[in-house]
Amino acid sequence: MEIRQDQIIGSSPAFLDLMDRISRAAPLDRPLLVIGERGTGKELIAARLHYLSNRWNKPFQKMNCAALAETLLESELFGYEPGAFTGARNRRAGRFEAADQGSLFLDEIGTMSMSAQEKLLRVIEYGEFERVGGNETIEVDVRVVGATNIDLPAAADAGEFRHDLLDRLAFDVITVPPLRERPEDIMVLAEHFGRNMARELEWLVFPGFSDKAEDEMMSHRWPGNVRELKNVVERAIYRAWDGEKAICDIVFDPFDSPFRPPAKRNRMAPQAAPNPAAPPANTKADTEKPALPNGPFCFKETVTAYEKKLLAHALEEARFNQRVAARQLNLSYDQLRHALKKHDLL
Repeated sequence: MEIRQDQIIGSSPAFLDLMDRISRAAPLDRPLLVIGERGTGKELIAARLHYLSNRWNKPFQKMNCAALAETLLESELFGYEPGAFTGARNRRAGRFEAADQGSLFLDEIGTMSMSAQEKLLRVIEYGEFERVGGNETIEVDVRVVGATNIDLPAAADAGEFRHDLLDRLAFDVITVPPLRERPEDIMVLAEHFGRNMARELEWLVFPGFSDKAEDEMMSHRWPGNVRELKNVVERAIYRAWDGEKAICDIVFDPFDSPFRPPAKRNRMAPQAAPNPAAPPANTKADTEKPALPNGPFCFKETVTAYEKKLLAHALEEARFNQRVAARQLNLSYDQLRHALKKHDLL
């Protein structure tokens, strides 16, 4: 998802369901949790929750809890008094005071220390706190929206997150679907990012993407979600140099290079002692090479034929139940449908 002014872009059923959840939750003056993988747009959703609420014309503060050490996090959230620690010469208001009457978005809330969690619980429960190094009780009215990409109930069970804070935050939980689960949005977003990048490069027009590029983007799993998609599209466009031809070359891994330096070995990792009874490392399984067709052959056609064969076999094994076949191939249902159409198997 991406904000264009006050809009979030998407059209898939999963995306529309998400927008409906946000619209219904926004007016309620309750804390909320936004859960999702990295790059899914959790901060954009928090902003939408704020600007659709009755607090829309009040402050909207944002903070990444993982970006600061424990002591700095508490002083940033709650402020501090002069002399609270070395270098604290003047009184400073924290994010809660800055967000009074508005909303505070706490990203990576699962990384907060137990001490900070206890103070956060008190603010949410009673609307009051003390600055670091101070005794004066300060009252605020702030709606808290927390976000994380970890399993908070599991963290609470493991003693890493307070159960009572989790109960207070989870009035409702908005779980953001990853991009791979809403494939209808992939090309919509790609076109949006592409037009913006072409405009930045001062191209007269944006030529769009070739069929090959679209197929590659539709087949990719997008572990980095929308943020990754934006990078991939912008990288492809700037490398194309001009806008005369449809964008064809898509690079998913910018680190892919024959000159990439090797990964560092972990010096602390124990080295396994050689086992004289173990078979030699260079076994037949390690050295066996795939059989190549006799004479020159078209690599792309061979791979396409093998892909079609895999799809047909998976369908047959699943007794032509497409959802079962999709799970077998580790694809979403829509990705399987796209692949079947591509190979004329529908």
